[in-house]
Amino acid sequence: MKYLNFRILILLIIVSLGFFYTYSKYFQKVKNEDMNLNIEENNPSNSNIIKDIKYSSKDLEGNEYIILADEGEIDLNNSDIIFLKDVKAFINLIEKNETITVVSDFGKYNTVSYDTIFSQNVEIKYQENTIISDYLDFSMKKNLLIISKNVVYTNPNNILKADVIELDTITKNTKIFMYDSKGKVNIESLN
Repeated sequence: MKYLNFRILILLIIVSLGFFYTYSKYFQKVKNEDMNLNIEENNPSNSNIIKDIKYSSKDLEGNEYIILADEGEIDLNNSDIIFLKDVKAFINLIEKNETITVVSDFGKYNTVSYDTIFSQNVEIKYQENTIISDYLDFSMKKNLLIISKNVVYTNPNNILKADVIELDTITKNTKIFMYDSKGKVNIESLN
């Protein structure tokens, strides 16, 4: 009987050592690897966040486009795209010696085509005109601003409310319309 108890004790010790060895070799290693991954994720050198951004470009006519942002994040699926926060942009029209200023909470900038989408609290100023909206799509190649969603256009004489304003930055030709063909552009005279 003592021999059987001794064998059971030895067998339990072997099983315990085997279990301890397996746990420490495999499970503890996985836990340490997880800790290393967390440390690497928090390491700012691996981040795709950029602070104090400035991009500038010129078209063939010499018009300049400058975009500034407090912070940007590079799109991991397309490195040509950068998502911006607290955005300010300047479109300097050389021939007319004018500047169009755009401010928004967020932006999406293409570093190759220079196309930019501005969103949330968008404000556009040029000369004595101010346009406020939720969304602005700017194409430098087409010289076109497409302003949409809750558009309010003001100048010293009028307040205009519409769904969309399309503005050619060179000719200043403007199209103002509603999405719904039955809807009407609302114009209020200030005089």
